[in-house]
Amino acid sequence: MTVLAYTPDQAADPVAQAGRRRTFAIISHPDAGKTTLTEKFLLYGGAVAEAGAVKARGGRRRATSDWMAMEQQRGISITSTVLQFTYRHCVVNLLDTPGHRDFSEDTYRVLAAADAAIMVLDVAKGVEAQTLKLFEVCRARRIPVLTFLNKYDRPGRDPLGLLDEVEQQIGLRATPVTWPVGLPGDFRGVIDRRRGEFVRFARTARGSTAAPEQVVAASQAEAEERGAWEQAMEEVALLDAIGADLDLASFLAGDTSPLFVGSALTNFGVRHLLDAVVDLAPPPAARADSTGQERALEEPFSGFVFKVQANMDPAHRDHVAFVRVCSGRFERGMTVNHAATGRPFSTKYAAAVFGSERDTIDEAYPGDVIGLVNASDLRIGDTLYQGAPVAFPTIPAFAPELFATARARDTGRQKQFRRGLAQLEQEGVVQVLHDPDGDPTPVLAAVGPMQFEVFTFRLQHEYDATVELSPPQQRIARRTDPATAAQLKSAGGSRVLARSDGTLLALFESPYWLRRLEADHPDWRLEPVLTDPSGT
Repeated sequence: MTVLAYTPDQAADPVAQAGRRRTFAIISHPDAGKTTLTEKFLLYGGAVAEAGAVKARGGRRRATSDWMAMEQQRGISITSTVLQFTYRHCVVNLLDTPGHRDFSEDTYRVLAAADAAIMVLDVAKGVEAQTLKLFEVCRARRIPVLTFLNKYDRPGRDPLGLLDEVEQQIGLRATPVTWPVGLPGDFRGVIDRRRGEFVRFARTARGSTAAPEQVVAASQAEAEERGAWEQAMEEVALLDAIGADLDLASFLAGDTSPLFVGSALTNFGVRHLLDAVVDLAPPPAARADSTGQERALEEPFSGFVFKVQANMDPAHRDHVAFVRVCSGRFERGMTVNHAATGRPFSTKYAAAVFGSERDTIDEAYPGDVIGLVNASDLRIGDTLYQGAPVAFPTIPAFAPELFATARARDTGRQKQFRRGLAQLEQEGVVQVLHDPDGDPTPVLAAVGPMQFEVFTFRLQHEYDATVELSPPQQRIARRTDPATAAQLKSAGGSRVLARSDGTLLALFESPYWLRRLEADHPDWRLEPVLTDPSGT
């Protein structure tokens, strides 16, 4: 285990400190084991005494990646979570993301703050269509991706076939760093191709402690594992022959993906993967601003908001803006500039966030994530900076696919309904559309139906406002302009609504009517709501 020593000057040097940071997101299909892997990383990083029990101040409570009440009830990840811990010589910033496609917009925002990603695949299911978009986003943005074939201790598919599937469906060439001995469900261990070692698989009691790792000589493994060893060596020879070897340059370019095999539930293979994050994943680098100019790490502080979350502490009705530090040294209490308004912004209430827990933070460096508490003026995509002005690219929203009108069932709770509506729109839980001609009934826009479920659940449990949703007649959206909007009023079969940023959306009842209008009026502005966030 390596420990780096720094001089006093280096300790405050943003470039030196950035070299110690690894900021990455974990993405997967629901039930692939992402949350389990997250907790096992915390175990190996020393943030938990045993898996599932995160150290809390004075042992008063636990903090896990799935902290929201609805997440705990449904057993799924609904919102992204920030978790920081140290491992070896590095400060690891782990960004846990929702797995369900309906929350892919939240995952995309998190990927904007990450320098690398881990793609978790269930060995029985492989790449699933429901979350293919998320993997495509990584590929299109050339985010370096590590792949983890999880649940190898259970029956599953041929790992060689899964390599082909990753390349065909995502466009990433998998380069196995560890390779399994034994079939899925009859897991014997892995061959570390870099070192030529066989590491034998061993279970731990309920997966609560680090897995024992017995390194076995090849001659002993051949004698003890027999047929399983022979088959694994044949597969390794095939990988050697086709050149499926770790290549750091192509990995960092987003063309290949180092692949690891294991079982997050039993902790086996977790250390190999976490070591790879430290050894292979890139540290923070200079970020391009909205003009394409790079902001050097040593420049004064800058960062951007990639997530807003309210009511993480229901007792205090708090509001936290999550800021990814891009350059310089952040110091709590420093006054920064808010690029969107041009006004100064105080950072007195800055915190390091760990799940739903937070502690006061005094300093942070590129790659770190800071939580600015009660920063209600900040929006997703906003830039904060000192020194020379900078504005980082905005974070686009996904094109909505579903719509619903929203009304408070109890007219006496209108104030609570409006407050919750504004907050959940600010967080990006849903997009909220309004009629510029005066109809006060808001229309919600979402990528998937579970966003509506989260919206109604949180309004009821956090704002004591029960909501009634009903689908509008219109179900297809196009971006338009005032001139076209005026023409659409007389055309029928459509409705024009406005987002909070002023964008006008024309909603249509049927694709046939939309195509008819496009054919009859080619000069009208009827564009897709936005460019695909994957960049394609």
